[in-house]
Amino acid sequence: MTLRLDASALAEAAALIRAGGLVAFGTETVYGLGGDATNGRAVAGIFAAKGRPRFNPLICHFASAAAAFAHVEANAMAQRLAAAFWPGPLTLVLQRRRDTPVSLLAGAGLDTLAVRVPGHPVARELLLEAGVPVAAPSANRSGAVSPTTAAHVLADLDGRIDAVLDTGPAGIGLESTVLDLSGAAPALLRPGGVPVETIEALIGRVRSGGPVDAKRSPGMLASHYAPALKLRLNAASVRGNEALLAFGAALPGAAIAWNLSETADLAEAASRLFAGLRWLDAEGSRSGLDCIAAMAVPEFGLGVAINDRLQRAAAPRG
Repeated sequence: MTLRLDASALAEAAALIRAGGLVAFGTETVYGLGGDATNGRAVAGIFAAKGRPRFNPLICHFASAAAAFAHVEANAMAQRLAAAFWPGPLTLVLQRRRDTPVSLLAGAGLDTLAVRVPGHPVARELLLEAGVPVAAPSANRSGAVSPTTAAHVLADLDGRIDAVLDTGPAGIGLESTVLDLSGAAPALLRPGGVPVETIEALIGRVRSGGPVDAKRSPGMLASHYAPALKLRLNAASVRGNEALLAFGAALPGAAIAWNLSETADLAEAASRLFAGLRWLDAEGSRSGLDCIAAMAVPEFGLGVAINDRLQRAAAPRG
């Protein structure tokens, strides 16, 4: 469904997002595929619609710097960059606040969040109207060219999302610059709409982190997303020293269990994965257990991404 731009279309798009739907909308960079970042099922739906093979962190969009910084720990450098480049094509990766309601899945289970205030005035109006943080990667199938018009979005995602808010051609046509400020020194994770030279003129040297910076860019380490407890995959039974990460009908005998989805719904399972691993790790450790037994998850759709994360969590630790 294409929504032609007017006040009623904005209200309809915002209502769809609040209800857990997926709405593509234009920004000054490219069209984003927006969903309520506090709704785990909506976030899982973004990954499913894009056919995204792994749960990479998603950028959370806000109508203002104040709204964004309510969910992350904004240091002095972040404040300075926001004052200079927001609204605009700059994404900042910062430590997430403990009390943020943003889904762990939106941040790929990491202790950081990527946040941005888009420069497109209609995008900010939509964010204000929606009233929730909006996770919005580019609105295309994974691996395809990023979309700069509503027609591009429909060519990739028609029938897989709820609506496209047609705001006309994107002005920049290049994704935002992603800058990691969560470590000791700022690191460039992705070049984009704000040249790194412009950033360095304001804050000094920025090291090149890039996708090899595995701490903030998932999928690069063999062992990642790992709980303190060991993780045993494809469990067909539960041992006395184990907590249970269940999928579908739970195995009997577990003193502590977290079910990703009792109905074997992969979208629900994806939305509950990171929270479940953290909960089992904490509760299992408190109860003197030393392992988590994970039941098998089917290897299709979102199950591919779920299994990718479980395999990394279970990998030998160096």
